[in-house]
Amino acid sequence: DVQLVESGGGSVQAGGSLRLSCTYTNRGFTLINHCMGWFRQAPGKEREGVAFVYFGGGSTYYADSVKGRFTISQDKGKNMVYLQMNSLKPEDTATYYCAADPAPCSAPFARTTFRYRGQGTQVTVS
Repeated sequence: DVQLVESGGGSVQAGGSLRLSCTYTNRGFTLINHCMGWFRQAPGKEREGVAFVYFGGGSTYYADSVKGRFTISQDKGKNMVYLQMNSLKPEDTATYYCAADPAPCSAPFARTTFRYRGQGTQVTVS
């Protein structure tokens, strides 16, 4: 099965920045034509879709809570997806997951499942 791997989490003070990265470990796989998403889940809270991008295309989608602060981007040459997080707030504290689904990003926030998901990386803002 496809394994997505996140990196870049850590602890920062409020107002700081972090960049999360997502890639995969399977040879022969590509993220092209996948809807890529970043989700987060804090203890005791439901999973929340944060940002999405159609890999190979240009459309991006953001949750209202992160608009203007987070940026999702892609590097097609490296098969990487990034989440640049600026002006971080304590309420951004959560485990962040990368996910991929072999379909366009139509109504991404309404989707309940993505085919592939990483193990997550912790982001703590104090």
